[in-house]
Amino acid sequence: MEKHLINRNASLLDALRQLNELSGSTMTLFAVDADGRVSGSVTDGDIRRALIAGATPLSPVAEAERRDFSCVRGEAPDVEELRRLRMKGIGLVPRLDDEGRIAGIIDLNVTPTILPLRAMLMAGGKGERLRPLTLTVPKPLLEIDGKAIIDYNIEALAAAGIDDITVSTAYLAEALDAHFARPVAGVRVKTVRESTPLGTIGSASLVDWPAEGNTIVMNSDLLTTISFEEMYLHHRAERADITIATIPYAVSVPYAILSTDGPRVTGIEEKPSYSYYANAGIYIISNPLLRSIPQGRRIDATDFIEQAIADGRRVAYYPIRGTWIDVGSPTDFRQASELMRLSRVWRDKNN
Repeated sequence: MEKHLINRNASLLDALRQLNELSGSTMTLFAVDADGRVSGSVTDGDIRRALIAGATPLSPVAEAERRDFSCVRGEAPDVEELRRLRMKGIGLVPRLDDEGRIAGIIDLNVTPTILPLRAMLMAGGKGERLRPLTLTVPKPLLEIDGKAIIDYNIEALAAAGIDDITVSTAYLAEALDAHFARPVAGVRVKTVRESTPLGTIGSASLVDWPAEGNTIVMNSDLLTTISFEEMYLHHRAERADITIATIPYAVSVPYAILSTDGPRVTGIEEKPSYSYYANAGIYIISNPLLRSIPQGRRIDATDFIEQAIADGRRVAYYPIRGTWIDVGSPTDFRQASELMRLSRVWRDKNN
């Protein structure tokens, strides 16, 4: 953070030197007064315009700073506001306290948003369909293009500003504990272990959830380009207790299908196709609802959601726009490996 701060009484020449050292990152400085309050932003363009207007290299930064700089306030910046600033092409956003002092700087090029969410990834399955690969390695730690499957998801969550992440373990739990002994994407990931099988969501009872807020709960063996930001905004707009990420699923019938009314045929359709929304294994769930999961009891996500619907809870769905692969079989594993290899080749070629 300090490298982006400069005293507003420093010279423009000092500011240019400091900007030059930022080469390769967002070249913006924030001018602060003697009390540490931010008074403006400064770029090399601002300095150039000040020099053209008559300033000298020894003039103070105050003569070039822009007072109409963008900022956010408070510990939890509004997601919509960050999105608006990002869409305007703003790279660095200072986060100010109530006194106008800088409490942090958000680099929207690295962390495009900061979602007020926790996350829990389910990683206790045995991955039996992927044997023998999973005989000694838990499925989430299988590597695709040199990286563990689960780490792709940790990195995506971290990029959305989510830094409270828990992974539930069971099968080969020691390997996952060892893997997360070191931070991933700058996040210190916590693990909780099932002593008995708890189903696809029962392990959420092992976490002491806060009384308010929401949490992303997802399978750890997915590869997806889902926008957690858009899913969260949809969840918030719907005022949902649960939002289910979905993927389109089509069923084609290879026969002519009859419509009937008692013994009468009322219609016939040749080889129809039916489209559905399928559960993608990614949810946003309110923390009060997660707190209601009984401890030590096996419960699957589908049963949990059905009970929530029966109880009158608001359940919404969010269609994923982009890639979604459930790495559950050797075919899926090969497809995901090739997809990530091609993606890396494309990035290397275009960077």
